[in-house]
Order: sequence, then structure tokens, then C-alpha cells
Amino acid sequence: MIRGLHHITLGCSDAARTVDFYTRVLGLRLVKKTVNFDDPSSYHLYFGDSMGTPGSVVTFFEWRGAPQGRPGVGGTHHFALRVADGAVLRKWKRYLNDQGIEVNGPLDRHYFESIYLNDPDGSIIELATDGPGWTVDEAPDALGRAYREPPAEMITTNRDKARIQADTHPEPVAEITPDMALRSGLHHITAIATDIERTRAFLGDLLGLRLVKRTSNFDDPGSAHLYWGVDNGRPGTLITYFERNPKKEPRARTGVGQTHHYAFSVPDDATQLSYRETLLSAGYTVSPVLDRVYFRSIYTQDPDGHIVELATAGPGFAVDENPAELGARLMLPPWLEGDRGRLEPYLQPLPALAWRDLAGAR
Repeated sequence: MIRGLHHITLGCSDAARTVDFYTRVLGLRLVKKTVNFDDPSSYHLYFGDSMGTPGSVVTFFEWRGAPQGRPGVGGTHHFALRVADGAVLRKWKRYLNDQGIEVNGPLDRHYFESIYLNDPDGSIIELATDGPGWTVDEAPDALGRAYREPPAEMITTNRDKARIQADTHPEPVAEITPDMALRSGLHHITAIATDIERTRAFLGDLLGLRLVKRTSNFDDPGSAHLYWGVDNGRPGTLITYFERNPKKEPRARTGVGQTHHYAFSVPDDATQLSYRETLLSAGYTVSPVLDRVYFRSIYTQDPDGHIVELATAGPGFAVDENPAELGARLMLPPWLEGDRGRLEPYLQPLPALAWRDLAGAR
């Protein structure tokens, strides 16, 4: 069975700028510096917790000179990273504001609180609290069975811009403190669909994810918003979809600042092959198993064309580097090592990083 999210992969325009933002500003670790195996003249950068644990990983293809992407049908709207609670969320808001980064929120999403920001290429990033969780309005054994209307008072409160602007940590926050560390990784990923029931069949019937909440987009109450997950919707396992009218919502445009694909984590090769046969039997196009060195992958598409990957949990990012040195040098797959001298001139030098594990382990 799917264990949760594995990673999300986006496009960026400048590898050095992306490394600076995700390491210095957000405090993630660069766990692997390699190339796009399908286009080895460009970088593929992996960020995550200290070891790049599945579910903590955000990755980027560098597409220098590519056009700006945009959210839309068949694409991702945003991805969310986990924070512990509302107090930490407000510290993040103050810290980001002190860094000169515009933040929207905190907003009350009933099941969690969140703030929103953009990375240098415009990708929407949400920071979301772990709680209070899905059982605030449904029993654990009844999650996702009935539609839950967004509380009217929350919609009203979330439109009070003056109150939201003033809601922050009271003191300056000069650096990421240990309680702020994004060591738990992804909270959820949100994509856009045109027929939510068709998406429900794909994620639930075929992939076996549990529908844990039926509600509406709190910022667009006329649009359905459904959440699927594992273990009663544990943060880090959640995939969510907005339903949008295809006559009004354009298709996603591939480019910098937009997602290329998102990936679920499966425990082993046998499980991956079982999913492959299930998808093929249902009429979906599925890639062969591809060796990504750090995991093995198959790719398919959701009903609206969003690329969905199922990736094995291992062998992991320490398979070719010492854990203390992850991300320190350019790593190439064995079949490209002989081309190192030809490929390196295409790749801009990246600064050496001194990574500080706020959890106390290296």
C-alpha cells in the first residue's frame, strides 16, 4: 500500500538562487545534487530533512530560460510543509517578514492553520500546522463520508485583512530556531481537477487512499475541496484536489514555478509492480520501472493529466554519499559517470553549504 507522499518536483530558473532560498531561508537540507536523468545537461536538486526521508523531499529541475509556469487543470496549485502549531506558525510569519518575504495569513482552515508565501520562481508554498485535525467535525470511523460546509465565521475572519496582517509573533525572529525546523517535511500537496468524482475513483479505488474530508475551498466556497490520505489523514500523507470548471479554469502551463509531478511512497518493488498492473488493467498508461538510483519509479497521470509517480522508499540518498556529506558534490548515476567532463560545463557552480541540523543530528 501507499505509505504517504514521497516528494514533489518543480521547475526552477536558477539553481543557485533555489539552493539559497530552500536552505538559507527555509532551512531544508540539500540532500542530493545531481542531474535530471532524462536531460543530464541540467540540474536535479533534492531538498529535505537530514537524510531526505520520503515525505520530506522537495526537488527541482533547473530549466534556465524556460517560460513561467502557472497553476491550472492538470497541475498543482501549491504544496504545504509541516509546522507544529499556531505559535510556531506565527514565528515563521515574523521570520519571513523580517527576511523581506511577503506572507499571507495566518488563515484558519478549521483542520489546521496556515500561511502562504512564494519561492523566487513564484511557486506557492503553504506552511500548515499539524492540528487540530480531521476529527474536529467527524468521528474517526466516519471521516470523508459526508460533505462538511466551511464554517461561515472562518470565511469571514479569513477576509479580515487588517486582523490577519496584525496576527504575528510579537518579537523579531532573526533566524530559524529549533522549534521552527521543518524537519517533518510535507504536510500536503494540492492539485486541480475538473471532475472530483473521477479523481476520487483514481485516488481511492485504484490507489487505495482514504478519503478523509469532503469540503469546499475556503477561499472559493463554490469549489469542492477533497482530501485523501493514510492513517486517518496523517500530515505527510495528504493529497488534496480543488474541483474547478474547465470552461473557466485554464490548463496548467509547464514552466518554472510550476510542478512537474508529485510522487507517492511505496515500501518495495513488489508493491510498486502490483500498482503498475492495477493501473494498466484500468486502462491507464504507465511507464516501465525506472532506476532513479535513490529509488525506483513508475509514472502515470491522473484523470486530468497531472503526472503522478509511485516511488520506492529506498535505497535512499546515502547509497552513494556519506550521510554527513549529502549534497556536497555533484553525484551522477553510474551510466553517466563517464560523461562527467562533458556535463559539468553545462552546470553553474553552486556554493558549498554548511548545513546545521536543528534537530541536533548530522
